[in-house]
Amino acid sequence: MRHPSLQAWGRGGLDLDAPFPVFAQVRADAPVHKVRLSDGHNAWLIMRYAEAKQALNDPRLSKDMNKAMSSDREVVAEGLPGAALAQHMLTKDPPDHTRLRGLVATAFTPRRVESLRPRVQALVDDLLDDLAAAGPDATVDLVAAFAFPLPYTVICELLGIPEPDRAPLGAAFTALFLPADGPEPPPEAIAGAQHIIGYLDHITVHKKEHPDDDLITALGDVRDGSTQLTHRELCSTLFQLFVAGHDTTASLIGNGVAALLTHPEQLAALRADLSLVPNAVEEFLRFDAPVPHSTFRYAAVDTEIGGVVIPAGEQVLISIASANRDPKRFTDPEDLDIGREDRRHIAFGHGIHFCLGAPLARVEGQIAFTTLLTRFPELRLAVPPAELHWGHGDGLVLRGLDELPVIPGPAGPRAS
Repeated sequence: MRHPSLQAWGRGGLDLDAPFPVFAQVRADAPVHKVRLSDGHNAWLIMRYAEAKQALNDPRLSKDMNKAMSSDREVVAEGLPGAALAQHMLTKDPPDHTRLRGLVATAFTPRRVESLRPRVQALVDDLLDDLAAAGPDATVDLVAAFAFPLPYTVICELLGIPEPDRAPLGAAFTALFLPADGPEPPPEAIAGAQHIIGYLDHITVHKKEHPDDDLITALGDVRDGSTQLTHRELCSTLFQLFVAGHDTTASLIGNGVAALLTHPEQLAALRADLSLVPNAVEEFLRFDAPVPHSTFRYAAVDTEIGGVVIPAGEQVLISIASANRDPKRFTDPEDLDIGREDRRHIAFGHGIHFCLGAPLARVEGQIAFTTLLTRFPELRLAVPPAELHWGHGDGLVLRGLDELPVIPGPAGPRAS
């Protein structure tokens, strides 16, 4: 028997502004549930931390759409671009996943990420200069003015996207994630997907003919013996890096600032001791994960998790946001606690699909929060908390604010 809250899971079936009470009720009832998604498809939903970690690293749960399609059960394709950009590591199982991740990791190195710190700081400073110029009493959308442009500019510079191409590409990604009123994506989203597909095809060819010191060139050149990324795999990998490299980090910043501004005692504690920022970033990831549910997996064989047998061929959805608030794993999980010592959340996943871009997200988040709180010590919400809406994304894999209206207050001097 289904829990009453499970009649439709996702946009239209969950209050996206306040999903956590429903998560708590469903999680307490059982670790695994059969659900009907808001698009009409069925899936199995995993809600508790221990079972979520098991599922995230269970080789019986496939990420390969082709394997799922070989069954006689209906499955849902991930991502509007469909098969055109689906040849990246997030849609593959070993050995294909191992090969793709190894090739990407060879180019997307910790050293390359660490070298971005000065540039990230400069971008943060420039964006906050613009915020200061708006005036201390102005109402500013912090998502549009800061949380989105920072990671988007960073990923564009990292990849090597020319400046004139960035605005139209950014608009296409924004359109791609417009919410759908029904099972079909809106026309703007389809047009955005088409623009992205065409642009990535163009830029990869261009970089091959005109190589530069950027990640697209590096990914095109990287080899493991005689193996390298095919053109389709390269375009797919760039799509994955774009989404993971800007959208989720923008939501981390927006969700984290909103959490602070609605928990004044935690905000005061962080302002008093900015050395807590790295720990606070981990708590923001746990408390309000930018990716509240995993991307889909498919049971390759009958798979028992949490005492429930998931039949072969059926879709599996792991609620990261619910698992990160599991009271069996975290003390007082519904509380925001920037000093929390247990930081073993699963916001970046777990196992072989652990987010390759996690170090970059942490660098950006740490610099963003440290500098924002330093320069704007009186930053506050411009609207009541009840007027904040998490309408960005699909309600399942992506969760972000539509906007975050703030009043910056007096600006401090630029440190750098």
